[in-house]
Amino acid sequence: MKKYFGTDGVRGRANSFPMTPEVALLLGKAAGAYFRNGNHRHMVVVGKDTRLSGYMLEYALIAGFTSAGMDVRSVGPLPTPAIGMLTRALRADLGVMITASHNAYTDNGIKLFGPDGFKLADEAELEIEDLMGNPENHLSAAPVDIGQVAVYQDAKGRYVEAAKASFPRELTLAGVKIVLDCANGAGYRVAPQALWELGAEVDSIGITPNGENINHDCGSTRPEAMARRVVETGADIGIALDGDADRLIVCDENGTVVDGDQIMARIATDRMKAGTLMGGGAVTTVMSNFAMDRYFEAEGMKLLRTGVGDRYVVERMRQDGYTLGGEQSGHIVLTDYATTGDGLIAALQILAACVQQQRPVSELCRLFEPAPQIKKNIAFTGRSPLEQTAVQAVIRDVTERLGASGRLLVRPSGTEPLVRVLVEGECPDTIGKAADEVVHALQSASVKVGV
Repeated sequence: MKKYFGTDGVRGRANSFPMTPEVALLLGKAAGAYFRNGNHRHMVVVGKDTRLSGYMLEYALIAGFTSAGMDVRSVGPLPTPAIGMLTRALRADLGVMITASHNAYTDNGIKLFGPDGFKLADEAELEIEDLMGNPENHLSAAPVDIGQVAVYQDAKGRYVEAAKASFPRELTLAGVKIVLDCANGAGYRVAPQALWELGAEVDSIGITPNGENINHDCGSTRPEAMARRVVETGADIGIALDGDADRLIVCDENGTVVDGDQIMARIATDRMKAGTLMGGGAVTTVMSNFAMDRYFEAEGMKLLRTGVGDRYVVERMRQDGYTLGGEQSGHIVLTDYATTGDGLIAALQILAACVQQQRPVSELCRLFEPAPQIKKNIAFTGRSPLEQTAVQAVIRDVTERLGASGRLLVRPSGTEPLVRVLVEGECPDTIGKAADEVVHALQSASVKVGV
């Protein structure tokens, strides 16, 4: 069992365990010791999003890394995928992104990337936790070997150029009007710049971060403002990133929201026709709509499923030779361009399809009719209600009654004190009743409904 790491790094409420400067210092020292191999100068790339607590955690991590003999290259606010890219490009030993992704500013987190630019495997996280539990074994650097700190000035430009390289060189976005919502987060500078340099007319919102407004009524989890702006201005497409810009949600010219399932299907279809769909399909999670399976099968493509979390998607992609994967929530992973989900690069693939095929988003990104699906988030304090026998009995009963005509997925969130409920099936009334029954059981277990 892990004490600090969850499904996507270490995450929690800012200034409360484990998101304290004390833990960050210990993590920096332990991770620095873990990746300090060989006699060369060792380096870590440190980035963050725009939330207030980022400074507190950044400086604590830097103290730990330099104590362990790591030179630090600080890059400031940049998307999570930029940290993976820079870690590999600069031949760093380690990369760190300080972010709680789509969560409110009161939360924060720490994501670690290995020298290959990919997120760490469970085994590496467990070994780092072991070092954190035995600080006397960290082997602190000698005074002469203490790490140095510098700001890496070229980071934003390198990421912008890397993102632009994923867009076909022979195409231009001239004449394309885009509403871009950067969620007041890590992509607020680089995303508008990249799209403008490719020729687009960019109407940017969510680009005035103040440390507290990240993801607040904006971004991929709140795309309503983006969709309204698209309709009001007559834009061709809306693009909404989340706080660390590793996911996106788009909307068409009519303001209709398009989720990650449809985005993956579009990219997979185009790559299949072009003969560039490695593995013959894509990897997604158990959260994706099951109508997606039918579409992929009808088009002669494979669709593999994993547990929730883009890290598990990427692990399966690498294991089976796939270069496309993602989640319904908008994590789209294209490993021929990035080592983790990248909202900007994924958006550029949709934009390229629009330009090449001269078709609107409403036609390109409605490839299958989703099965009815209901999602609920149940907040709790203390022990998870999923541990209670009565709740488990209701889940079993509902699952049996749904049978082959539906699907129930109940799971704890890996990043928040929530139980997530998903019910899917052919009949809206049936899944509505099933969702109500499960939610009532969870509420009866002394929890409250979240949003």
